[in-house]
Amino acid sequence: MRHNNSGRKFSRTPAHRKAMLLNLAKALIQHGKIRTTEMKAKDLRGVVEPMITLAKRNDLHSRRLAYKDLNDHAMVKYLFDTIGPVFADVPGGYTRVIKLADRRKGDNAPMAIIEFSKEIPETKTEEKK
Repeated sequence: MRHNNSGRKFSRTPAHRKAMLLNLAKALIQHGKIRTTEMKAKDLRGVVEPMITLAKRNDLHSRRLAYKDLNDHAMVKYLFDTIGPVFADVPGGYTRVIKLADRRKGDNAPMAIIEFSKEIPETKTEEKK
């Protein structure tokens, strides 16, 4: 029995599940909005929102903790310098999950869009152009 065992497994090993969620988190930080399955979007909130809380603290230790997960100095800089100040006065709930009416072809999985709850001034893709 699975008493008090929370979290979805997604039919993946723990290492694969962690890598998948971190890759989704990187994509969300980079693009500001991503389309994925509803369950992955709901689990992604538990990864991204603590990172934004670290960005709000904006000290060296927080940057090192964020780098441990993101493994990209430019993305950490973008998270702390652009996304963190936007949510400085927000106590929580940095992302929203919007369920889509259409389902994924093939396995009929329910799809959703996960995005930041506030408008980010410029996304990372616009920054590169």
